Amino acid sequence: MDQSAVDRLALDAAYEQARKSLSEGGIPIGSALVTRTGVVVSLGHNLRVQTGDSTAHAETVCIRNAGRRRDWHTLILASTLSPCAMCSGTTVLHRIPRVVIGENTTFLGREDWMRAEGIEVVNLNDERCIRIMREFIAARPELWNEDIGVPPKC
Repeated sequence: MDQSAVDRLALDAAYEQARKSLSEGGIPIGSALVTRTGVVVSLGHNLRVQTGDSTAHAETVCIRNAGRRRDWHTLILASTLSPCAMCSGTTVLHRIPRVVIGENTTFLGREDWMRAEGIEVVNLNDERCIRIMREFIAARPELWNEDIGVPPKC
């Protein structure tokens, strides 16, 4: 399987996780961790709403679900949305070398930090990912602002 096929497989798995989160009443962001040959190691979706855990972003949940490992440096992390500072930091900490992003038009995370740390960041500008986030943000702006840390207007 070539790199673009692995990237697409990883993003497809992450997108299904985003849909799962949305169906549970959560924020539609999903993540997948895969090997270079496309074997899915773990999956995760944003669980902030479902669990009340403000750190339960899709990428951190996915990495937690992978358990203890020594092969982080060989894996690929996919996320339907550009990773925030916390999730980018988790990726840097685990030395994951490649991150595939569904989109960064609705939110631009810390791609700059990951790149500065030598991580290859690939944005697929996936229309499904853009659409699900735009629709969610329009329908639930208060929940979205809570997720990204925007204080309520006084």
